[in-house]
Amino acid sequence: MSKKVLVAVFSASGVTKRVGEEIARVSGGDFFEIVPKEKYTSADLNYMNKSSRSSVEMNDPSARPEIAGTVADMDSYDAVIVGFPIWWGVAPRIIETFLESYDFSGKTILPFCTSGGSGVGRSDTALHKNVSGSVKWADGVQINRPNESVIRNWLDSEL
Repeated sequence: MSKKVLVAVFSASGVTKRVGEEIARVSGGDFFEIVPKEKYTSADLNYMNKSSRSSVEMNDPSARPEIAGTVADMDSYDAVIVGFPIWWGVAPRIIETFLESYDFSGKTILPFCTSGGSGVGRSDTALHKNVSGSVKWADGVQINRPNESVIRNWLDSEL
């Protein structure tokens, strides 16, 4: 790839992280894990419990969970691949925290998701509101497992 790529991923169970690491390997990009300042426990992730942390966050459009680290030099990247599991049909709120934390002007953003039940749906376009400035958005894709040929085809069509 001729562009400098960052692969930024939030992963609650490790699935999205494994896919993101493969995307970074295939693209030659740098990998950044979006880690919540307060890690999620299994009880926090119980979507059947309306009082669980993830349920409360997802029911509050203004929730912005804090991120433990930062990308050292966001300005140096041409493209940012953002990966996340689907929660309640959209990206987890921490992805909105990430997107609102940086200036993506002039960059291409490529969202990808993992999901055990639903597809991309509106999860990718719903994130557009969290980024200001002139940004090129690629269509989001669902990639549930590290698969070099699927990843390479996606990247070749979008970068």
